[in-house]
Amino acid sequence: MRTIFDRDLVKKYDRPGPRYTSYPPATEFTEKVTVEDYKRKLLESNSRRTPLSLYFHIPFCESGCYYCGCNIIISRRKGIERPYLERVYKEMDMLSELIDRSRKVIQLHWGGGTPNYLDSEEIREFMEEIRKRFEFGEDAEISIEIDPRYATDEQLRTIKEVGFNRISMGLQDLDERVQKAVNRIQPYSLMVDIMGKLRDLGFESINIDLIYGLPYQTVDSLRRTVEKVIELSPDRVAVYSFAYVPWVKPIQKHIDPKTLPTPEEKLSILEMVVEEFQRAGYVYIGMDHFAKPQDELAVAQRNGELWRNFQGYTTKKGVELIGIGATSIGMLYDSYFQNYKTLREYNDAIDGGKLATFRGVILTEDDMIRREVIMDIMCNLGVSFEKIERMFGISFEDYFGEELENLKELEEDGLIEVKDRRIRILPVGRLLIRNVAMVFDAYLKNKKELKFSRTI
Repeated sequence: MRTIFDRDLVKKYDRPGPRYTSYPPATEFTEKVTVEDYKRKLLESNSRRTPLSLYFHIPFCESGCYYCGCNIIISRRKGIERPYLERVYKEMDMLSELIDRSRKVIQLHWGGGTPNYLDSEEIREFMEEIRKRFEFGEDAEISIEIDPRYATDEQLRTIKEVGFNRISMGLQDLDERVQKAVNRIQPYSLMVDIMGKLRDLGFESINIDLIYGLPYQTVDSLRRTVEKVIELSPDRVAVYSFAYVPWVKPIQKHIDPKTLPTPEEKLSILEMVVEEFQRAGYVYIGMDHFAKPQDELAVAQRNGELWRNFQGYTTKKGVELIGIGATSIGMLYDSYFQNYKTLREYNDAIDGGKLATFRGVILTEDDMIRREVIMDIMCNLGVSFEKIERMFGISFEDYFGEELENLKELEEDGLIEVKDRRIRILPVGRLLIRNVAMVFDAYLKNKKELKFSRTI
């Protein structure tokens, strides 16, 4: 199904809203949920015998990109990562005492920061320490984010040798003026070289990240980047909207706001991006993501089996995610938990022999019902009333009477179709799925101010 870009509707519905990497979203996390709650929920999770996903946050970067919104520590001084790794090992020790060893890890991801800030020896050691404490499934999806500017041939070989089979790289924009403005010089020749090496090494999936809305970007300048990315032929592409929030991320103060595209220009850039990648044969998965038709994300969406978690779209529905390291978020079946965001607080907790969890949320039954509906909208482009009724023993029309009434405007505008006891996202509604999902979000009803990124 090809996405249709309707500029008037996009303008009408462009408003702040959650990205729904979870429901309830992280804005509902509270410090009333404690580390003791986490321990209790981890022990409970063993009875479900569900497989595991592990996320490790590696916060270090050699240089700062001015658009960055991540929790990072910038330093060229190698060695500062060693105390952090030792504490991550201690956190794993504490977790492994609570998690049944028979539960297999079928998904692992290293994010950051820049995971290839670690040298080859540290990468090998880190993976060995993980495997000492957790059992992996035979076909585990093992992925890592890298900064191609700092990736050596030895690192790439080591990453493949220790078991990584998927790799993700930031590119953002190939225009030299844009690169200088955001302090990230990364020539196309480097990307050609590293893509060739990754393919020679046999990685199963390669993802490239772009950003639109950066300084000096125009439709034509980013089109040239998109054309070059299509030539590189990654399996997946993520195209994120730049949110200029220097009051939240001080590094963005290096960017002159007068150099940013206007909202109208940014909309034109997004329209071009969607058209170019679809013309090249990529499937618009939703939100920021495109994938080749044979990619497992596209296949899962066609089969109605796609899901979302704090790492984005995933085919691993039902897997329980354990977040490890500073700022990491874990997602159990009925609860979410986050570690301290600053290194100091994380270090103090681990050094004190405690897990570093400082906030989270315990889901109610209503949360779980609405989560299923919202995730089906976000991932699988529709909701079957019968499926929700079968899962939760409710009458969909009775439970969501107000929401169905509120959907009528979206239906009149052609975003959705409500027919045969099913909500279906139409081609013109693909870019606005967050707006459809928001209708079912109980937490938005009483909020006077929405502190989220805009839906477009």
